[in-house]
Amino acid sequence: MMNIEIAREQMIEQQVRAWDVLDMRVLDAMRQVRREQFAPQPYLDVAFADAPIPLARGQRMLPAKVHGRILQALAVNPGDIALEVGTGTGYLSACLDKLGARVRSLEIFPELAEIARRNLFAAAANNVGVEVADAMQLDEHAAYDVIAVTGSLPLYDERFQQALRIGGRLFIIVGSAPVMEAWQVTRTGEREWQRVGLFETVIDSLINAPKPSAFVF
Repeated sequence: MMNIEIAREQMIEQQVRAWDVLDMRVLDAMRQVRREQFAPQPYLDVAFADAPIPLARGQRMLPAKVHGRILQALAVNPGDIALEVGTGTGYLSACLDKLGARVRSLEIFPELAEIARRNLFAAAANNVGVEVADAMQLDEHAAYDVIAVTGSLPLYDERFQQALRIGGRLFIIVGSAPVMEAWQVTRTGEREWQRVGLFETVIDSLINAPKPSAFVF
């Protein structure tokens, strides 16, 4: 029988902290949010493994170290208004809630949204609202302090940076396999944004995200 608390601490130390997540508030939030409660039943024994976890509808729960980098890049302050794109089973939403954000989370698949709502209720993540919606239809301006996009964008789309308030932070992964880059985008003015490349990775693209035209020879 796996000792869950030892497994959780090993995940924090050997995966998350080892991947340069050094923000103590983020590490503490990830200690407090019970990751195993957000893993599907057949995958409970790999809830703390350094790998994506399969979900319904071909979706995947990101590895803990990526969640840690997302949370660190967003630098959440208590009272921040957060948008999450791609709820999955609700784990990242619960971490954002634990850091003091009020979270609006969008999930395109109704059955995943329902699972996430149940998980978040069980975790007492009371400041999260999960909506069934396609984020590629988002049309908001200066509405959020932090935005986490948990699927990649083959082509960068400015709708998410437009939805930031001045001073707001966006985490987004851009590109196509085998080379995608995670960015932190900060809105520094009405028409100014600052972009920092964080790390390279490969994750599934957002459903309905535009893709580059195929070359025809």
